[in-house]
Amino acid sequence: MNERLASNLAHVGAVSPADPIDFALQPALALPRVSFIVPTLNEAENLPWLLPRIPNWAHEVIIVDGRSTDDTVAVARRLREDVKVVMEPRRGKGAALQAGFRAATGEIIVMLDADGSMVPEEAIVFVSALMAGADLVKGSRFIQGAGTDDMSLFRMFGNRGLTLFVRLLYGGWFSDLCYGYIAFWTKHLGTLNCDCDGFEIETLINVRALKSHLNIVEVPSFEAPRISGVSHLRALPDGWRVLKTILRERVHQQRGATARAEGG
Repeated sequence: MNERLASNLAHVGAVSPADPIDFALQPALALPRVSFIVPTLNEAENLPWLLPRIPNWAHEVIIVDGRSTDDTVAVARRLREDVKVVMEPRRGKGAALQAGFRAATGEIIVMLDADGSMVPEEAIVFVSALMAGADLVKGSRFIQGAGTDDMSLFRMFGNRGLTLFVRLLYGGWFSDLCYGYIAFWTKHLGTLNCDCDGFEIETLINVRALKSHLNIVEVPSFEAPRISGVSHLRALPDGWRVLKTILRERVHQQRGATARAEGG
């Protein structure tokens, strides 16, 4: 330390500052390998907005195409040379996601819609929560910092009712049930055991995560309107399938508990 400065500090009774500590900064924390899975069905006009915005730290981007009649696959390959395309002959979002799960090679899976309603840049928030200790991270449109411009009042009431029903049957504090922006560690695929073909797959994942006592975290997410094309979601039929999924999982849970009690 400068001698004159030390003398002045001593004169006024001040404590000399400690000598600087010499330490080396640690390397930046490496991200796990993250697989983005994007189910598509005639989304050629939306992919030019979506695919370039998927973060460059993505390990892989998997397009699961459900028999598109436009040039969805060609557009995807033109936009990203490294895109992995999986062709799924079965109908339904659930069937497409199952195919994507089987093809994924990353430690983390991020589910992302192809219609432009989900912001790919938000994925870092999901991945950060997983790295902080969560098993599964789900987006919510109804917590602080979130929102939606793509939900009718009818669908909003339906989602709210189904969310409260799940909380009543299984516990938890979900604020949003029927939203497909979800990320989880790939090692939990066996626990989630996704075995449904439709839009109810999002509910199935959430309910089975609750039943298995996984550490679930909600993060705010904004849902924008579909950029182009027509939504494949049908409010009443798909809502009914979601309700049946909730009830079926409850029956299976009760039967399992009875079997364990009798076996014990």
